[in-house]
Amino acid sequence: MPAERSPLIFVYNADSGAVNALRDLWHKTVSPQTYACSLCAVTYGPLGMRREWRDFVRGLEREVRFLHRDELVAEFGLRDVGLPAAYEVRPDGRLREWLPASELRTVTTLDGLMRRVKERA
Repeated sequence: MPAERSPLIFVYNADSGAVNALRDLWHKTVSPQTYACSLCAVTYGPLGMRREWRDFVRGLEREVRFLHRDELVAEFGLRDVGLPAAYEVRPDGRLREWLPASELRTVTTLDGLMRRVKERA
């Protein structure tokens, strides 16, 4: 039986909440070139998470969670880290960087993101 794979946590460079979501949607629409979260930009459309991304994540055969910047601070105490980023949860509960901000910031398409995740997974 294969060993269970560590959960992944994708962290958006945005704060949680309805008001922030509306502000982010407006920013992505009006000025996408200055929007600070490439992960949000390629995985979300005006109606929510893109189905293709949701299906892809479900097919990874490991637990995947999504957090916002403020939730990362609240749950793990991590602040002042480059975002967006993806972390792997270690057996001791601490996070290990899995896809750094330097890589996720260069992602401009959903296909590019899925390719990068597939290479790592």
